[in-house]
Amino acid sequence: MRLIDDKIIYLLNTTIPTESFKSQLNPTAQCKDLFQQIESEHSQRQLAIKKCLSVTKEKLMQLKNSRDSGDETPALLKDLRKQQTTLRLLQAELNIEEVVRKRTREVYHERCRGFYKPLHAET
Repeated sequence: MRLIDDKIIYLLNTTIPTESFKSQLNPTAQCKDLFQQIESEHSQRQLAIKKCLSVTKEKLMQLKNSRDSGDETPALLKDLRKQQTTLRLLQAELNIEEVVRKRTREVYHERCRGFYKPLHAET
């Protein structure tokens, strides 16, 4: 899901025309389209991570309730630790996502600021 972030430099190089091609392409429209793609991808990933977080929290609460009701089988405890690890990894993924988002926006702003300035961008 991070393909657009991984290839942001390439996308910007193909989006912004050189001086010799400026008359043939509209860099403002190109930058606007790229920005919309970036924002769409970021929001989709954010929603996916948050959904996984909520599902994992639900499972974790069910396992904790089972443990609190007296069920302390090794399988339950193992599953509980597994869900706790998954929860920590997903929370870390949110932090990583923020770093990736910031880097992509900085690169985008550096290259497209002369052509398109989004109204709600946090660059």
